[in-house]
Amino acid sequence: MTKAVWNGTVVAESNWCIVVEGNSYFPPDSVNRAFFESSATHTACSWKGVASYYNVKVDGRTIKDAAWYYPAPQDAAREIKDYVAFWKGVQVVR
Repeated sequence: MTKAVWNGTVVAESNWCIVVEGNSYFPPDSVNRAFFESSATHTACSWKGVASYYNVKVDGRTIKDAAWYYPAPQDAAREIKDYVAFWKGVQVVR
């Protein structure tokens, strides 16, 4: 089981993560949406496409843009469509 933990709370967990470039991408249904809010941030990857971001909020604390996903990835990355990855202090434990 792989878990994403921040501020002592599991915000996502799954046995079916996909690892790309060292990042664990969690299936969309494994993410606890109560801890996420949409962000206006977008970035581009040359082979994956345009990433969208979420802010992660737990117990009144927020990490801006701590999670990202590809809503319309390029063909080379289609397996991670809508899967969520983490950084900025969210600990991924395998």
